[in-house]
Amino acid sequence: MANIILLEDDEGFRETLTQLLEQSGHTVRACSNGFDGVAMHRANPADLILTDIVMPHGGLPTIRVLRAEFPKLPIIAMSGSHVRLDMAGGLGAHRLLSKPFSTDEVNAAISEVMAWIR
Repeated sequence: MANIILLEDDEGFRETLTQLLEQSGHTVRACSNGFDGVAMHRANPADLILTDIVMPHGGLPTIRVLRAEFPKLPIIAMSGSHVRLDMAGGLGAHRLLSKPFSTDEVNAAISEVMAWIR
């Protein structure tokens, strides 16, 4: 299972997704913005980052910073905007999840990116 940092500004969705991921066996640390998420990863690296795109200290700049500092770090971007997801893919997100998504979809994405780093 993966050690995940979840970046999501919607508190209810963040808590729900954290619970679902933990029930699937993952370890999750969560915060509400990209700035805190990058700091969290610098202090204690995760196996992967699961980031929303539209949030304070947004997901796109967060992906840019993480990609520059940690080029091999798996990043999964999630958003309700296909345009923003395409931009995240162009910046180096390994997988893109269109909201809303199912628990099976997010777990499949995590399994896929974890297979890449093993």
